[in-house]
Amino acid sequence: QVLLVESGGDSVQSGGSLRLSCAASGNTFSAFCMGWFRQAPGKEREWVGSIGSSGNIRYAESVKGRFTISQDNAKRTLYLQMSSLEPEDTAMYYCALMSPVAYSWSRCSSGQSGAFPYWGQGTQVTVSS
Repeated sequence: QVLLVESGGDSVQSGGSLRLSCAASGNTFSAFCMGWFRQAPGKEREWVGSIGSSGNIRYAESVKGRFTISQDNAKRTLYLQMSSLEPEDTAMYYCALMSPVAYSWSRCSSGQSGAFPYWGQGTQVTVSS
């Protein structure tokens, strides 16, 4: 059983910053690969970035240079530091975990949501202009 709980979502003005957290519990497989995704109303779920077991990180072009993924293994917590937020960043943000059985860095960084079987409930980020 894996439980992922996101927090930190809020309403901010354009140019602002937020830090999202994702607390993992249960059999988290030493977090081989975790990812952040987001979904805006009426749009498909979009990959934001992934972090692999060796600390490799890859970001979507839309957030590169503005968002930073990190993790605290001792706390089993994944973070997404977001800065220079834009109204286009408004979305529900989800963290996701990949099973180690399916792990490869290419799959972890592929941005394919189907590669992640475990998901949190999401946290809402709203950016106003």
